[in-house]
Amino acid sequence: MDIIAVGIDATDIPRVEDTLRRFGDRFLQRVFTAGEIAYCMRRRHPAPHLAARFAAKEAAMKALGTGLSQGVTWRDIEVFRRHGPPQLQFHGTAAARFASLRATRALLSLTHAQSLALAQVLFVKD
Repeated sequence: MDIIAVGIDATDIPRVEDTLRRFGDRFLQRVFTAGEIAYCMRRRHPAPHLAARFAAKEAAMKALGTGLSQGVTWRDIEVFRRHGPPQLQFHGTAAARFASLRATRALLSLTHAQSLALAQVLFVKD
């Protein structure tokens, strides 16, 4: 297995909590997919889960080498869980960029503490 790219990000949970309080649905719809919103809003405290997904999107953009540019948008990168660890799914321009890197898998690790959410993304080729 070869590592193609790596990205890491830390997101301040209180900042996400404040943004959610100030902008509500406008913030959610701009940054997160319907599945991400549904997953996080089912939680008693959604802010840590939203912050972890925000960090994952930032880390993935770093691994893609684009940041929030070159046509890659927040909603082009989706964090989902199906019976196991969180995973990434790419849509639109992010999917095209991922394919152009010739990576075969994106590995994601998330964690959060009281005030900080962290995400690390590895793109690998099997």
